[in-house]
Formats: sequence, structure tokens, C-alpha cells
Amino acid sequence: MAAFVPGLPLAAPRASTFFGTAAASSPPPPASASVARRGAGAATMVTAVGTPTKFDRMRQKWGAPAVDESKGDMYEEFASALEGLSYNFSEGDIVPGVVQQLDPNGAMVDVGAKASAVCPTAEVCIAQNVALEDVLTLGEQREFQIIRSENADGELLLSIRRIEYSRAWARVAQLAAEDVTITATVESVNRGGGLVTVEGLRAFLPGSHISVRREAQEDLVGMELPLKFIQVDQDEKKLVVSHRLAAAASRMTSLETGTVVSGTVRSVKPYGAFVDIGGVSGLLHISQISHDHVKDIEAVLSPGMEVKAYVMNQDKDKGRISLSTKVLEAEPGDMMTDPAAVFAVAEDTAARYLARVEEERAAASSVADDIVSSLDIASLDDLGLGVDVDGAAPEGAPAVADAAPAATAVAGAAAE
Repeated sequence: MAAFVPGLPLAAPRASTFFGTAAASSPPPPASASVARRGAGAATMVTAVGTPTKFDRMRQKWGAPAVDESKGDMYEEFASALEGLSYNFSEGDIVPGVVQQLDPNGAMVDVGAKASAVCPTAEVCIAQNVALEDVLTLGEQREFQIIRSENADGELLLSIRRIEYSRAWARVAQLAAEDVTITATVESVNRGGGLVTVEGLRAFLPGSHISVRREAQEDLVGMELPLKFIQVDQDEKKLVVSHRLAAAASRMTSLETGTVVSGTVRSVKPYGAFVDIGGVSGLLHISQISHDHVKDIEAVLSPGMEVKAYVMNQDKDKGRISLSTKVLEAEPGDMMTDPAAVFAVAEDTAARYLARVEEERAAASSVADDIVSSLDIASLDDLGLGVDVDGAAPEGAPAVADAAPAATAVAGAAAE
């Protein structure tokens, strides 16, 4: 074969014995044929008129502008056309994509980039040990987050798990802010507590916040528990929940002022004793233990002691309950001498106490009504509570109706 010399025209091809003499004498392709050349001295590629070339198909697929063959090399123009396209993909962007292929390593996704994008199996779902086919289907369109920009081959790395992870933390933060009680199943336990899954996130349940009585820690596995959030920190990746608070909130709704509850003394302090009422902690203040003066609380109450107490009031927002055994005493000082006897008739004593309180309230209200009805206009004028001729209170003076609360207070003081 003769050597090729740049600048000189190519020699006419020899007749081929394989194709026959007709090949040697074949006429040149018509001028209307599409000709593409890789560069000076490269072999000529000829295609029939109207048949799209490989580059035509690539332009159609990627939306590149048409190449003007009259202005130069098709390869160079096509490359420059592709380089002129702006995809604007950055790490962290959330883009729509269509699943094109599934294999054991992940999914091939079309997001409109130069090359296909890949979503690894580990990034398909926030849950662990999930089959790829259970999450994605061919032709499915959904959102993906770009976790690695284009490499040398123009390939993007995608993730669904990152999107679900961010949205799960947002949902958990909202639930915690609204103080919502959730339900979750204990998946595993250790010496410190248990692990549960909340919105796809792993949450820690401390042992001190578990109110379920159990013989062994392992008995918690598989148990469904109501929970409340006590710590939500996405930056530190800390999600802590409490069963005790959820149980307390549930029981708080069933506790009413004026009822008698049973509980266990958990601790004794100089100012009173804390009583566990089915997971809810109530304070029995030293002043509410007995009518007699209590010098030493532990002489009356001790940790582990079963008691009955009267619910004086409660603060559901703060989870506080005030208790009393003083009102359960039939005689002042009974708690000091025989607490068991006080607890034995606690319900009856509480009923009598409530009846007495109601009678006193009714008596005070009746006295207030009598005081108001006995007042005449002259008395109201003397008290500065007079009225004008049209029945309206004079400017700067309270209305006649305002005399009722004042009279009630006076009557109440008299009743005491």
C-alpha cells in the first residue's frame, strides 16, 4: 500500500478481487449524500439520503441543535453543541427522574444529563434490608437527590434515602413541637433501654422511661408502646422518646380533682413525698400530710409504702399533681398514729369532705344573694354603687351586678 502524504489527493482505489471489478468502477456517491469525516486523511463514511446518522440520533436524544454541514467538521460542531448545553446539576439538588433499569447494584435513572445517573441500592430507601424491586419499578418517575456531581464519564450519583431522611426529621420535629403521642414497636433492647423506629428513624427509649412492668428486659421486644418525644436533635442525630411521659399524659386525662387515687411512695424529700400513681408522679406536700404538725416525714411515709391520696389539683400542661392525705383524716392526727386506718376508709372520708365543701359553697352563695337583695338605692349610693334614673351605672362607678362578687367574698369570709 502506498504511503499517505498530507496535502496530496488520494490515489484511486485498486480493483478488489473480493467485490469484483464493479466495485472498482463504481461511480462516486451523489452530491446529495451526507458525508462525515473524522479529520484530514480519515476514511470517508457515506450514508444514504434521508437515513439519520448516529449523530443525528444523539442530537435528537439530547436536544442538541442541528449541525450545519456547510460550516465545517460535523464532529467538532456536535461536540461544541453539547458543551454549550447547560445542565446546572449540583450536589444536593432534588431532580425528577425516570427509572430505566434495575440491577443488584442499583437503578439506572434518566434525569436528563449527558450520561445516565445511578441510584445505588443502599440509597433507595431509608429503611434497611429492603429489596430494590419493592421500592422502584421500571418507568416510574419520582424525585432523586444528587449526592455526587458528574464524574469524568458524566455520571451522577443519586439518592432517595437522603430525601426521606430529611423529611422524616422534619416530621418528627413537628410531632415533638405539637406534643403528639405516637406508637412504636420495640425492636431490640440493651442494658440502657430499647430501640424503636419512628418515621423511619432509629429512636432510643431509655430504661428509666419505660413504665411497663416486666420480668426481663427482653420481654419488651415486639411490644407496641405509646411514646412521647423528649429530645429531637437532627444535628447531633439524637432522637429520644419516653413511654413514661406518654403513660402519664394518658392517665392525667383520667385523673380529676376530688378523686381518691392509689400509689406508691417513690421518694421522700424535706418538703414532701413523691407518689407514683400508675406512672404519674404526684407531690404530697408536708403541709397536706396531716392536720397535726409533721416534723419528720419518714416517720409517717417511707419509700415503697402503698398509700391512698386525695387529688387536690393538677396541671396537665406541666404534668403536676398535688395530693393530700390530710383531708382523708376522720380525726386530726390520724395519719400520724394509724395511716392504714385512714386509707381503709379514704373514699368515704373524701365523699364527706366533698359534700361539706359543696354545702359551704352553697351557703356562701346564698348569703351573697341575700346581701345583694337587701341593698336599696340609698345604700348603693352610699357605697358608691348607685345607678342613674335610666338604670345605668354613673360614670366611674361599678355596675350593680358587680356588688355580687364583693358580697360573695364577704359572705365567704363570714362563713369561715
